[in-house]
Amino acid sequence: MNLGRFSVSLTVKDIEVSKQFYQNLGFEIVAGDQAQNWLVLQNGDAKIGLFQGMFDQNIMTFNPTDIGPIHKKLDELGVDYSRQMGGEDYPKMAMFKDPDGNDILIDQHDT
Repeated sequence: MNLGRFSVSLTVKDIEVSKQFYQNLGFEIVAGDQAQNWLVLQNGDAKIGLFQGMFDQNIMTFNPTDIGPIHKKLDELGVDYSRQMGGEDYPKMAMFKDPDGNDILIDQHDT
């Protein structure tokens, strides 16, 4: 099962401080709106999201082009979703936890 492109969504205390820190490491802003307290930064293939005041903990994020087959497989595995949004037949976003309580987000981005 190909989950798509991987990134990590980080819960940050001060988005300006975090933005500066990651820019110093060579990351560049590729999306987001700092006024809304979220940014996406990239360095090569590495992508991170900075989110201030939106999540309780860091989230592993996967961006497939088609969540449908992934969602079917997750249903077959009996995954207990904590959140779903979007789509007609399947959600475009599904969130669940791994066995250790880490959040995993499957978020389809329309291209």
